[in-house]
This record gives sequence, C-alpha cells and structure tokens, in this order.
Amino acid sequence: MSDVILDTFDGVATPIHALTEAETAKALEADAFAAALARTAEFKGKSGQLLLVPDAAGAVARVLFGLGETPKVDAFRALPAKLPAGVYRLAEAPAGVSPDRIALAFALGSYRFDRYKKKDGERPRLLVEGCDVAEARQVAHACALARDMVNTPANDMGPRQIETIAREIAEQHGGQVTVIEGEGLLEAGYPAVHAVGRAADPARAPRFIEIMWGDAAKPLVAIVGKGVVFDTGGLDIKPSAGMRLMKKDMGGAAHALALGRMIMAAGLPVRLAVLVPTVENAISGDAMRPGDVIASRQGVSIEVGNTDAEGRLILADALTRAAELEPALTIDMATLTGAARIALGPQLPPFFTDDDELAAQIEAAATAESDPLWRMPLWKPYADALDSDVAEIKNDPDGWAQAGAVTAALFLQRFAPKGPWVHLDIFAWNPKGRPGFPAGAEAQAIRGLYRMIRERFA
Repeated sequence: MSDVILDTFDGVATPIHALTEAETAKALEADAFAAALARTAEFKGKSGQLLLVPDAAGAVARVLFGLGETPKVDAFRALPAKLPAGVYRLAEAPAGVSPDRIALAFALGSYRFDRYKKKDGERPRLLVEGCDVAEARQVAHACALARDMVNTPANDMGPRQIETIAREIAEQHGGQVTVIEGEGLLEAGYPAVHAVGRAADPARAPRFIEIMWGDAAKPLVAIVGKGVVFDTGGLDIKPSAGMRLMKKDMGGAAHALALGRMIMAAGLPVRLAVLVPTVENAISGDAMRPGDVIASRQGVSIEVGNTDAEGRLILADALTRAAELEPALTIDMATLTGAARIALGPQLPPFFTDDDELAAQIEAAATAESDPLWRMPLWKPYADALDSDVAEIKNDPDGWAQAGAVTAALFLQRFAPKGPWVHLDIFAWNPKGRPGFPAGAEAQAIRGLYRMIRERFA
C-alpha cells in the first residue's frame, strides 16, 4: 500500500478538527458560518459525521469530524473513505487518544483491495505530528499484506506464491528461509502436511516454509500459521456455499507472515521462527480418505475421520517442529472452525491458552490496540471426544462434545510445545462492511500480539 500518513509536507495541509458532540456545540457557537452549514447538513458531531467547511473561493478550508460522545480511535478508521483527495493535518489529537494510534487507524482505514480493478486515483493523506510515523507505516503495511493475501483468489495465491512472499520478507530483513516441498516432506518428517496436500496438482505441491531470524542468543518466539490455500473439504467435499470463501483458508499463514514482518521490521530482541505449512486440500485419486490413519511428525498416529478437518493435521506437524526449537513463546493462528464463529461471530476471534499470565498480557495488549479478542477455555473433559478406536487420536471429535472450537484447540495442544502457547481461531474476514472496516479480508489479532511480544520481551 502507498503511504497515506505523512511526517512532513511542503504545501498547505487542510486542518481536521476532531470533536465530540459537546465540543461540536461549543465550536459552532463561535462560528456562525459553520453553524449554518452544520444545521443544513445535520452535523452534530456524532461518531463518523463529517463537515467540509469551504473558504470564500469554495475550496475546503477545514474539516469538522465527529467523534460521538467520547473519543474512540476506531472512529479514525472511517475518516479516509469520507474525505476527498488531498493532504490533511490533525489540528489537535483528542484527549486520551495518542497521535500514533490515530495515524495507524487512518492508515488501516485507507486500505482497499484493487488488484483486479482500475485504480481510483489519489486518496486522502494525513499529516500527523508528534508520532512515530515509521512504526505506524510498518504495522499498517504488514496488516495490508495479510489482507491482500487473504483477498487474493486461490488461482493467484497458491503454495508457490506464499513461498515467494515468505522469501521476500526474509530477504528484506536478513532472515533465512528453508522450504521442503512435495515428496521431500516425507523424507523430512512432515507426513501429515504431505497427506493433506498430496492430491493437489504438482504445480501446487504442498510445502513446509520456515523462516529463521534474529540473534540465536535471544529467546525464541515461534509463530505458526495454517496455510490451506483452498479447501474443497477433500473427499468430504463442502457444498458450493461452503467453498465460496475458501480462498481465505490460508488466513493463518497470511497473519503469521505479517506478524513476523512486524517483529523483524521493528528489530525486536527475539529469535524468531515463522512456520507455515502450505497445502491445497484438493480432490484426486491420491486424496486422503475418511478412515485413513496417517502419521505425524511427533509419531502420534491420527485417524482421519473427516477430510474437511485438515487444518489441524498440518498444524500438528508444524507445532511439533516448533517444539523442537524449544521456544519461549508459541503462537499459532488459523481459520480453523466454524464453531468459533457460532460462539463469537466474525468480529471477535477466540484464543486458547492454559497460561493465565500470557492470557492477561494478550488481553491487555489487544484492548490497548483496539484489536479485540476473547479467551475461551481449554476444557479438558472434552479431550476424550478425540479418542480413536484405531489410532492414538482422531481429527473429528465425537458429537457429544459439541464445542468444535474447543476440541480443535485440544487437538492442537497435544502437539504444541511445552511452556507458553496460545492458539487463535481467527476468521480473517468482514462479511459485512462497516465504517473503516470494508467487506473482505481483515487483519485480526496481530496488532495486539505484536504489542504483547514487544512488551513481554522488552
């Protein structure tokens, strides 16, 4: 994405006055012209309202932007879509909202996915004084990367394209990349990744992507992302409606790469491992079947009760690899279950961890960044639902447990490293657009996770 937030500008930037409803009333009392315009436009400073105040020549002289009853940073995500093209400056940051957060909110709200459309010309840009513009840009660019990857259809975002993006990120920041592909996955000990992806066309062969970055003497943070570039459901094929958005089933991989990029760009004092198992869950004569028993890197045998529960299979191998690195913190992200959406809907991703201290840090950071999450329990009595009659574990829990997001997390915990570990069941999508959050791909949780990592390893 282009830089829409500026730290310097040689010309004249139009001032934006961000006002609460109470402040709006006072400001209009002192300006009869603006008050008349406000009456005509029914501008009262409600959240998201905008009033363009012209000069004598008809050009926009200043902008009044409503914040509602109390200032909230998310209001600034809605601002770019309301402004005409031009350069603006924030006259004054509202009380309790830092310029840094305003700059980032404006950048996030400026995102558009226009790869397949004619470009719609210039967009508004914002000059924000007193903030770390470079940091805001890095975070915004990483979030845009995740959203671009999720928005891109599977014909242009296959395993090879994800590998290319991983290589570009590593090269830019001095990381090292290892990629194991196709039949090499069996030799290297990633049998579950191979089993899920082996039915795909050879040009879209499965692969395991690993980025290593940073000082080996620093504590290691492992970030694991589910990279299913398209999920047909396998032989347990999804209906057409269920397949419509399956281009986004690599959302975990997109988020893992974006979070890794944030950490590398900031030079955080950690050793970083980004692990991305990448497959297409396709259908062919070589597809895994319901009832098959497959091996895993950990040596645990897995009965495939449902070929449409494939994400946890590739994550099992990836989490086992993470454990071999002895991380100080492990994060996995995946568009894993519909049950998570039933529980919390599309805007509030659940996270699972047994580490209360880690959970508190995540919650605090997510709140500070307006990047909402909700903790859900790793309810151990449901683990029995994963028992298999023919293998050590199965990927489709017994129906009596019902809690599909919980049982999926319990499955992953079987393979996760010891020590601090958190699993996030993200949606990565806005099914309905709202101001500042257009319909389509959404970057969820990674701003909060980035803040948590920065503070945890400071």
